[in-house]
Amino acid sequence: MTTNVVFDFGAVLFDWRPELLVVSQFPHLAGDARQARALASSIFHHADWQAFDCGTLDQQAVVQRTVQRLQLPHAEVHGLVAGIVEHLTPITSTVDIVHRLQQRRSLRADVRLYYLSNMPKPFARALQARHAFLQHFDGGIFSGDVGLVKPQPEIFQLLESRYSLSPRDTVFIDDLASNVEAARVRGWRGILFESSALLALELAAHLDGH
Repeated sequence: MTTNVVFDFGAVLFDWRPELLVVSQFPHLAGDARQARALASSIFHHADWQAFDCGTLDQQAVVQRTVQRLQLPHAEVHGLVAGIVEHLTPITSTVDIVHRLQQRRSLRADVRLYYLSNMPKPFARALQARHAFLQHFDGGIFSGDVGLVKPQPEIFQLLESRYSLSPRDTVFIDDLASNVEAARVRGWRGILFESSALLALELAAHLDGH
């Protein structure tokens, strides 16, 4: 039996701490952890950012809308968004898990690797160009390429149909409970990411326990 292992990107494969981003650009507005969380939420959890994730709003437009909506300086908002790719550095311990799965695939052919990420097009292309280990995935979907975002059921269905995935043979890893639950509703096995060490244990149970 072949198990399909599907990875999220942000906060699973790549470091994603938006509070640090807003502190670096707006230290006067994010002087403590509570303020940093609130400002990050107002930027990244808004419908404008979701539209950017979907590919229906480009980078320039999301910057301009954020500037106008929150009355923030344009240069700082532009710097914030432009700096995200540099911020998205690989989480080495999770990438090590990917490498081990790739080796297992080569030896035993009982696992395949995919990704499913809410990621705007410019960030997706930049990460693909920068990180060679992504070339070893069997496929995947970025939200910005398909106009859908997690946890919409359609994006999970699209990954299934595009790569002929059997839900019961598919394991999905994400740091957001809502996304994991959406996968489970479709019959996938879901893992809520908390740490690479726990992920390694949970994957071992899924891969070798059936």
